[in-house]
Amino acid sequence: MSKKINIPLHIQIVIALILGAIFGSIFSIDEFKIKVTYLKDNRFVTETIKNFKSVEFNTLYEDSGDSLKKIFGKYDQIQIIKTFEKLTESEKKSLIITINSQDYKKIYVNKIYRNVVDLAKVDTIATYIKPVGTLFIKLLSFLAIPLVIASLIIGAASLEDIKKLGRIGLKTFTFYIVTTVIAISIGLAVANFIQPGKQLNETTKNRLIGTFQSDSESLITKNIDVDIVDFFLDIVPTNPINAMANGNMLQIVFFAVLFGVTLTFISREKSKPVIDLFDGISQAMIKMVDFIMLLAPFGVFALISSTIADFGFGIISTLFWYMSAVLIGLFLHTTFVYSFIVKFFGKMSPIFFFKGIRNVQAIGFSTSSSAATLPVNIKSCENNLGVPKQISGFVLPLGATINMDGTALYQGVAAVFIAQVYGFDLTFVQQITIVITAVLASIGTAPVPGVGIIMLVMILNAIHIPPEGIALIIGVDRILDMCRTITNVSGDAAVAVSITGLEVKKVT
Repeated sequence: MSKKINIPLHIQIVIALILGAIFGSIFSIDEFKIKVTYLKDNRFVTETIKNFKSVEFNTLYEDSGDSLKKIFGKYDQIQIIKTFEKLTESEKKSLIITINSQDYKKIYVNKIYRNVVDLAKVDTIATYIKPVGTLFIKLLSFLAIPLVIASLIIGAASLEDIKKLGRIGLKTFTFYIVTTVIAISIGLAVANFIQPGKQLNETTKNRLIGTFQSDSESLITKNIDVDIVDFFLDIVPTNPINAMANGNMLQIVFFAVLFGVTLTFISREKSKPVIDLFDGISQAMIKMVDFIMLLAPFGVFALISSTIADFGFGIISTLFWYMSAVLIGLFLHTTFVYSFIVKFFGKMSPIFFFKGIRNVQAIGFSTSSSAATLPVNIKSCENNLGVPKQISGFVLPLGATINMDGTALYQGVAAVFIAQVYGFDLTFVQQITIVITAVLASIGTAPVPGVGIIMLVMILNAIHIPPEGIALIIGVDRILDMCRTITNVSGDAAVAVSITGLEVKKVT
């Protein structure tokens, strides 16, 4: 009788990552194809254009009355789609698109399209399966808030000492701020040493700006105002139910901690049923994490394959030095800074620590979201690293909101890179401004994919660097977002272990 082989979950996830990357590479989106959907005889017609040589836009701008004639080449697929998306509905109605491509005889001919309603990339099987990954992220995300509320209430109620809660809170906040400052400093040091912006030639610079200019313009209009007084005032929710509905983690943490502390001031006879209720909810949520993690290999495979298929590897060579600077900085911070605080404050072997959070890092990489990874992080810290509930339930949700070491480090590298491309030499004062601005921005930013690029706009404005420069790096932001999320979630776990070592005095 054959013996059933049980492959550990973290091995399954790693295999899914590798296979997903290979699958996405094989079934990648063809950059020389474009899908045109247009209205003909009152019905929608979709055609796939292969091997196009050039695409010409002729339209009329409604606000100025000026006509637009723009010609794109065979390597401008993204720019063609983005330019079309920027047009208003009336401009699209007057748009005439001329596409020069091969016909069935392999001869290049011009074809004219009117009443075009959509221009898009041609999906492959690797992008069609993306909803599987999206479902996995949603399943993890919906667990986060009830798990955080239940864990925090139980933790605060079990402390039975407000001074101890305040002490844990102060230590946690200090750890997060200090590690963020260290992360930005490492990013600036690496960027100043490698000088990635000076490796980019003028032709590549112009092509990147032209391709991603529309994306950068939409992001520049968004801004993050940082006001310390408003930040602390906003922690207090006017409506806790609304805070839960909107996923405002800081407000949720405040309400749950206050609720748990209040339970310690009423009689045990009254508080015990409430605590037991939330303890049951917490256990149910943790068990649901177990069930959902059974889908992890499939979700990870779908997320990685769709990302690689859409992202491609071509732009990596273009921005090799920039990406290398970010990845080197992330590796140094994650490996050495977290190893130090885990060993020195948490009294734990760094090897044991990183083994305990390998699932957390894999899910963080796949989802690019600290919030989606939070349930897995709480479970891993409690079960694998021995972090008590009252610490994990407080430290980790707070970290998912304000601790973004990886994001801050990336912003330091990106700011220096963009400044170097534009020929600016950042002064010491400007680099200190980057540190301060990035720390403040990281405190009030949502733990969701892509938010780091919006924070970067604020930093560039603070040091008087053209924010349009983000067009240079948008093309690789997704893959770097995945990498910096590993650092973000690892930092949350490292601080939880460190607080445990300082408070519980337990050696592992």
